[in-house]
Amino acid sequence: MTINKFRQLLGEWRGILITVPSVTLLIIMLRSLGALQLLEWAALDRFFRWRPTEPMDDRIVLVEISESDIAKADRWPISDRTFAELLQKLKALQPRVIGLDIYRDLPVPPGNDELVAVFKSTPNLIGITKAVSNTDRDLVATPSTLKQNHRVGASDIVLDTDGKVRRALLAVNETKVKTTYSLSVELALMYLQKEGIYLREIKAESGKYSLGKAIFTRLTKDFGGYAGVDTGGYQILFNFRSRRCPQKKHINDCHVFKTVSMTEVLENRISRELIRDRIVLIGSNSETVKDFFFTPYTYNYLSATSGVEIHAHLTSQIISAALNDRPLINALPKAGENLWIWLSSSVGAILGFGLLRLRWKFVSILLVGAFLVGSAYIGFLFGWWIPVVPPLLALVGSGIIITGYINYIERQDRLTVMSLLGQHVGPKIAQAVWRDRHQLLREGQLLGQKITATVLFTDIKGFTTITEKTDPETLMFWLNDYMKVMSQVVLDCEGVVDKFIGDAVMAVFGVPIPSTTPEEIAQDAIAAVTCAVEMGKKLASLNQQWQQQGLPTVQMRVGIATGTVVTGSLGSHQRLNYTTIGDTVNIAARLESYDKSLDGGICRILIGEETYKHIEGKFSTQFIGCVQLKGREGSINIYQVIGD
Repeated sequence: MTINKFRQLLGEWRGILITVPSVTLLIIMLRSLGALQLLEWAALDRFFRWRPTEPMDDRIVLVEISESDIAKADRWPISDRTFAELLQKLKALQPRVIGLDIYRDLPVPPGNDELVAVFKSTPNLIGITKAVSNTDRDLVATPSTLKQNHRVGASDIVLDTDGKVRRALLAVNETKVKTTYSLSVELALMYLQKEGIYLREIKAESGKYSLGKAIFTRLTKDFGGYAGVDTGGYQILFNFRSRRCPQKKHINDCHVFKTVSMTEVLENRISRELIRDRIVLIGSNSETVKDFFFTPYTYNYLSATSGVEIHAHLTSQIISAALNDRPLINALPKAGENLWIWLSSSVGAILGFGLLRLRWKFVSILLVGAFLVGSAYIGFLFGWWIPVVPPLLALVGSGIIITGYINYIERQDRLTVMSLLGQHVGPKIAQAVWRDRHQLLREGQLLGQKITATVLFTDIKGFTTITEKTDPETLMFWLNDYMKVMSQVVLDCEGVVDKFIGDAVMAVFGVPIPSTTPEEIAQDAIAAVTCAVEMGKKLASLNQQWQQQGLPTVQMRVGIATGTVVTGSLGSHQRLNYTTIGDTVNIAARLESYDKSLDGGICRILIGEETYKHIEGKFSTQFIGCVQLKGREGSINIYQVIGD
């Protein structure tokens, strides 16, 4: 590739080369500052709600304490005796593990001794403690019996800044040597022990652990759509089991797990098959206790999720990953996410640059946007949180910027074309120039071209004498009248008015869109001669008008030549002119001024040999001779066109 070709490509693509990295860096910066975090969370929530419904996890049963249960117990908190009875009845049904998601840091008489005795005699019972707090006062202790036997799990639930639960806390480091697992982890580990599955450390410094088929990796501060999130303890992203919960329904109408009430257990209305060898979680689902949380599935408070079900979701997530290879949600490395944003920005810029019609740009960006959303959703189904909002913003942002840039360049090109050609071309040529502007324009100038065209020169006979006899004001009025009419004739014949030189008019046919076939070149020559004939007719009408006004009447001479010319814009950026140069231009000028004594009526038209070949048989002509024109070494045949 030549340097000039490379520079041309660089000029054409400079908008994309600037826009793509700029938009990409801006989006990445906004992400790092957290400006897109809420939007990315909203997209993640939408993916959760779009996901197909999963079957119930029948390994977990919830024993919920509802308003009716509290009403029957006639108190809250419920007494230790009632809890002791509840645990005894559940224990008799042989669950694999029991989780008690109720704080029992203080005795609730009567029956405290009975409850302590149940705690001691139930080795598969896990209680809860509140392990994370800003002050010691907020910490909630665990019954000493459970704590001494290391049967305690943290009940803390992590909320994002919008109040929703998306992150799961698996463990809390109380000291450098002491770690408290969450209630869900304790329940899952005890359940999996019977399956012969134990937690194993893979790489402690990177927070990687294996559990059966699952590999757990600690959530980082910039994981997925997060930006600088607090990752204290050991956190992962929740992968809630999907559900369908109508917006106007209460949470009780859209359980993911098999649920029974405390009263049903106390009244022995629960079958052994429902509880045996399962995880049983006991917790509140009461408006009195208000232990509810918002999740991605939450529409309003009625569809909030109870705390005990949050723990059940996490327990199910851990067990399903370890036993069934249900995916944990991972995120791409930041380099991969940034590359995805860059690719989206590139596609948006290319679509904005390559498609001409605004509607096609809109439709194509809409389709690519749908592809981005669809790809991210499919990735989510396989356990990957792929960013949606940043690439969409990059796609749309680059598309809009490039479209605006193209519009600006087109306005500049239009101004360039108009300033160069001005009123010197007709509508048809102007339309053709604008259509082919990308081939004709470079850096604000019309490119030089070597083409075959027909050049026409006109001059007024005896103009010097007229200037001596006419006052300046009248002369300029008269001359402008003449130029205006002659210019319009050129435009009507699809020629280009190249320049005015005093009383002379230079016009060119076959520029700036080159004629490439013999037929097109011949048509240019015919158009030029037609133009000259029409000029004679218009001059006759002008003479009649001028005679009535007492203004001078004149005759004119026309020279026409066909051949190779060079066209383009000349000058500087401050002053540019579109012009045609070459030997053909000189021949046309010499034909116009040849032998001024040669009569031709009101408009004498002399043409060269090449022009004659193209118009032969279409106009009345006579051969003048083979002559040597002034300033030329060779001789050429010249002909006179005989007007009507």
